[in-house]
Amino acid sequence: MSFATFFGFLAAVGLFIGSILLATSNFGLFLDAPSFVLVVGGTLAATFVGQEARYVILALKGIGSTFLPQRVNRNVLNMEVGRIIRWGYLVKEKGFLPLEDEMKKVASDQFLVFGVELLITGYDGKDVRETLQAVADHTFERNMVPANILRSMGGTAPAFGMIGTLIGLIVMLDAMGSNPEMLGPGLAVALNTTLYGVMLARMVFVPAANKLQQRQEILRFRHELMVEGFVLLSEKRSPRFIQDRMNSFLDPSIRFNIDQQMKDR
Repeated sequence: MSFATFFGFLAAVGLFIGSILLATSNFGLFLDAPSFVLVVGGTLAATFVGQEARYVILALKGIGSTFLPQRVNRNVLNMEVGRIIRWGYLVKEKGFLPLEDEMKKVASDQFLVFGVELLITGYDGKDVRETLQAVADHTFERNMVPANILRSMGGTAPAFGMIGTLIGLIVMLDAMGSNPEMLGPGLAVALNTTLYGVMLARMVFVPAANKLQQRQEILRFRHELMVEGFVLLSEKRSPRFIQDRMNSFLDPSIRFNIDQQMKDR
């Protein structure tokens, strides 16, 4: 679990509830089922109308995935550089064919598998770069669809909140002539839909979209790092040259050090 995401969401909910309890003892004013149904149902309905159902479902699943830990972190990037360097020693000694065994070890990572296949096939550095860069770019574009849908839902939810408020105002004004005392309570209920819409947008949809986008940008960076590594392997560069070139992509604190690795062994 991503504890930062969990505690951030918990803090947001806690601050909202705490501010209500400090402001009034009648917290039941903020609970209104019709308003909640209108905002949530309306947002989902409009999204399914405007987007393909498959991608909407992926976007909704993406909200839950933000609470899971990030797969590509700083340590992973360091390990990826080490992997390419190890393959560099292997290629230098035995050529590309032994990478078939390495490909089995990373079978779950389609990007690495495809890169190894290009090397074994015999593509030169230019073709390897163009092909893998295209894969990285298109993968990023596909994976950004759920984030864009969530961001769109973040704009739709407040709109349905306003629609609910207008409905409540119309009903309230219609009844005001017979019972003017209902003006205050009726207005409070009408504003709940706006509150729910803004809360869903700013506490759920937009933050989830931002986190999904950030994670995809990190994944794209990892892919670009590996593109550089595969190009260097295709050119049969020395392991130390591979280290220096790939380390240029990384923060100094996580750069791979061949000499240090040899000492640790």
